[in-house]
Amino acid sequence: MSALPIQNPIDKREEGEQIVPIEAEAEAAVVDPNDEVPDGGYGWACVAALSVLNAFVWGVAASYGVYLAYYLASDTFHNATPLDYAMIGGLNFAIAVGLAPLITVICRRLGTRLTMIVGVTVHAAGFVSASFAESVLALYLTQGVLIGIGIAFIFIPSVAVLPQWFQKRRTLAQGLSSAGSGVGGIAVSLGTNAMIKHINLAWSLRITGLICFAVNTSATCIMRDRNKFVRPTQVGFATYLLKRYEVKLLLLYSLINMFGYMTLLYSLSNYAVSIGLTQSQASLITALLNLGTFFGRPAVGITSDRLGRIEVAGVLAMFSGVTCFVIWIPATSYGALIFYALVAGAVIGTFWMTIGPLAAEVAGLKEVPSLLSLIWISIALPCLFAEVIALYLRRPGAGRPYLYPQVFAGLAYCVSSLFLAELWRVKRMKAKRAS
Repeated sequence: MSALPIQNPIDKREEGEQIVPIEAEAEAAVVDPNDEVPDGGYGWACVAALSVLNAFVWGVAASYGVYLAYYLASDTFHNATPLDYAMIGGLNFAIAVGLAPLITVICRRLGTRLTMIVGVTVHAAGFVSASFAESVLALYLTQGVLIGIGIAFIFIPSVAVLPQWFQKRRTLAQGLSSAGSGVGGIAVSLGTNAMIKHINLAWSLRITGLICFAVNTSATCIMRDRNKFVRPTQVGFATYLLKRYEVKLLLLYSLINMFGYMTLLYSLSNYAVSIGLTQSQASLITALLNLGTFFGRPAVGITSDRLGRIEVAGVLAMFSGVTCFVIWIPATSYGALIFYALVAGAVIGTFWMTIGPLAAEVAGLKEVPSLLSLIWISIALPCLFAEVIALYLRRPGAGRPYLYPQVFAGLAYCVSSLFLAELWRVKRMKAKRAS
């Protein structure tokens, strides 16, 4: 796939007698410039392919909670601390989003599919090489850094594809594809725990890597972008977008929301162990969290397309925060935690399935890759440090060792919803003035 020419944000281009700054064009791009969005067609094949990729990329990443609980309960790596293991899991997400500007530029040069193939290979290599790790430093470099790089090369190019194929059903398509991470999370969480228990840790990592390589390669070959029609800007650091108030609000929502998501995702399994559940029961809680994701995300997609993407994302962020206080904190039994895992799973990952459509709504279709690049940069730090903060806030030996991490996650979700409420207000005022 040939690379598309793109101008630097500070360049200018001629239109007849006029020279128009690209910043001015960016402002005009808030109205969708592409009048022939298929709203389906081959886009449904891309939905299916991306659902598979989400299953074997983000579903696998979410299953790190099983590895985390195992590492914390065993002495696999001498001199490793709980913070080490938290950092390794956080690196998967932090590197995946922190490399966004670089991957955006690489994708512009190599094309979507070739960039993703590189990611599939590196991602699988991370798991296989982690199986040979004999020190926590080696685990950092393999299960942390290498897998994170692989996720970046797969995720960053793929997330901008679906908005190019859909308009009215954009969030539904994103929800269906995001549901794949729930299926993957269920299968991989249960499978990982079984492999560690009945085989060993090393072969669990190797088998996971080989399966991911085979499945993700097939799904990547199906993916197809519409860059030749949309001609996205694909700017690594689109700082000109920061001039818009709406963009700043979306970035703040993303930043704070991710603190809640990462804390809940990685803490829930170990919280289950802390209240007296077995390792197998804890892994089932992680699987049920992903089961909630499978059923919840398509429903969120349908609701968002009908009631408004900003409104639904904001309400569900607040709901996620409230459930931390009213369900998770009081949940001290297996049954209560199962209920919470199903409820939370349906809504906690709303960010991942709505952020693409929200970016299109805030900045326009052409600017989606560039705005997403800024968003991924903004969430790199919470992805890396959220679980580290959660483990630091723990009070081992106390009656409720995870109380402070639970409060931290709940507050993060609630505060993030306020920025979407302001974004909704601003968009509504602009619509009224336009009419």
